[in-house]
Amino acid sequence: MKIESSKIISDLRIISLEVFHDFRGDYVETFNLDKYDFIDSNGGKIIFVEDDISVSQKGVLRGLHGDSKTWKLVQCLFGKFFYVVADVRIDSPSYLKWESFTLSEADRKQILVPAGCANGHLVLSEQCIFSYKQSQYYADKKDQFVVRWDDPKLNIDWPEQKPILSERDAKARFIK
Repeated sequence: MKIESSKIISDLRIISLEVFHDFRGDYVETFNLDKYDFIDSNGGKIIFVEDDISVSQKGVLRGLHGDSKTWKLVQCLFGKFFYVVADVRIDSPSYLKWESFTLSEADRKQILVPAGCANGHLVLSEQCIFSYKQSQYYADKKDQFVVRWDDPKLNIDWPEQKPILSERDAKARFIK
């Protein structure tokens, strides 16, 4: 496992996993509590308490979503998607900066997303399985924020200009 710090967003980490290949297929360890020893901005250990999966079709864009407490560990289990993390933490040195990644079942990268950052993914393959661990239990949507995917303050270069959106994402507000 190789862990790199983002050069764009503070506290974001890119994790490259080791994949064992043989004639039967592939094997990869996607989580090990002893190896995933991350510290949050307050000096506390990040402990993941919930795993979630979403399955989506080509052209679906989920996001940009976030909350002020939850760290996420994101990966692609199947397919391929364009993944964006936008720093909307007002006091952050990387405020309003964003970083994108193409995640797939082939590359087996993971992204550790800091609390307070918005994240979203656009499905590039016919179908994909988006998997993430959370450091907080999922609560009401009232605890979350939604940032408009095409907010001009972020100016994200999405590979699709007419994605399939939920009603919530389509009605998201622009950053003030």
